[in-house]
Amino acid sequence: MRHLSTGRKFGRKRGQRRAFLHGLAANLITRKRVRTTEARAKEIRHVVERYITHGKKQNVAGLRLLMKTLPKSVAYTVYHDLAPKYKDRKGGYTKITKLGKPRQHDASRMAVIEFV
Repeated sequence: MRHLSTGRKFGRKRGQRRAFLHGLAANLITRKRVRTTEARAKEIRHVVERYITHGKKQNVAGLRLLMKTLPKSVAYTVYHDLAPKYKDRKGGYTKITKLGKPRQHDASRMAVIEFV
């Protein structure tokens, strides 16, 4: 039974799944916009928004939390560039736009995730 079980597994074990999501989130932060499947976009939304919330605190603890899971340059980007931009916003830093055409080889529904 799936009582209170949230999140998608993506056919990976826990550690692999975490690394996968952190890598996707780092790509979104560096490129500002990523084209991926809908399921992946919906999962990395939570990860990225949590990163920005940590960065908005503008304290050493928040920066250390970012550096724990992100590469140093990406953590600094979140802390110094993205977080101050969303200082007055209470949430919803990303936008998911669903694309009409599915992926060719497996018919996965595609989406674009980007910052607001």
